[in-house]
Amino acid sequence: MPSRYENQDPRHAPHGVADVFRWSVLDRLTGRRRVAPPGPPAPRVPIDRDAIHREGGAPRVTWIGHASFLATLAGASFLVDPVFSKRIGRFIPRHGEPGLLATDLPPLSALLVTHNHYDHLDAPSLRSLPRALPVFTAAGLGRWFRRSGFANVNEMSWWDSVTAGSLAISFVPARHWSRRGLGDTNRSAWGGFVVSGGGTTLYHAGDTGWFDGFREIAARFPAIDLALLPIGAYAPAWFMEPHHMNPEQAIDAIEVLGARAMAPMHWGAFQLTDEPLTEPIERLRHAWETRRPAARLQVLSVGETVAMA
Repeated sequence: MPSRYENQDPRHAPHGVADVFRWSVLDRLTGRRRVAPPGPPAPRVPIDRDAIHREGGAPRVTWIGHASFLATLAGASFLVDPVFSKRIGRFIPRHGEPGLLATDLPPLSALLVTHNHYDHLDAPSLRSLPRALPVFTAAGLGRWFRRSGFANVNEMSWWDSVTAGSLAISFVPARHWSRRGLGDTNRSAWGGFVVSGGGTTLYHAGDTGWFDGFREIAARFPAIDLALLPIGAYAPAWFMEPHHMNPEQAIDAIEVLGARAMAPMHWGAFQLTDEPLTEPIERLRHAWETRRPAARLQVLSVGETVAMA
């Protein structure tokens, strides 16, 4: 494995010390950067236990909140980036409650984790899951999971594909980065997952800025039924755009991907950047009405389960 991972896009260079200082200190002191009050979180609905625990039936997804989902394809249920905690990284509070807790989950076939940032890899949440659960995660994170007691850990590089029972799981590129502590920047990979089963295909983009890699993902997976795309954590744009899409860029992505439907994620729970919690979905709805993409927009409430068919 490489000592450091890099994005495919050569234009994507990490922010230097001067940029970080401007964003974290200088712009605050000069008033150019203002963090908005968080405002209300994403709407939440009671969970549909019958739908979550139903054996067989239509393929379906449940939004746990932020980038966390429970999905069922071909009768196999799996988690992507589960975060049930009320706080991440010790200091960032959750606004609103998660849609599900570990005690609500059906029997699981797989755990998928896109990268090591605290809003995607939450140690307390993962400790609440069975250690025998097969794990599929970014290259470089295997040691973390094995040290946490998971016995069946599969590290994946971009474009790797594996079979897990009735599921075909592929790890695909994203434009992002990784870090969990001091000195480990980009020591592990990051990406998204394309999961297929029973004739249905789900794409979870992980964390990503806009990048040309969406075109290759579309070429390799031309029949995506539902794309889970991030729309939040974009302000200030000059600093965040290399790492996170805004709502308008998410529409660009769905048009390139050619997916049948899009469900927005990465908004409404954790205020990671300067915009209010619900601004991303308001911007997305406005842009969607203006541009009218061919895809169907599926806005989930936290805790909501919807069929993919």
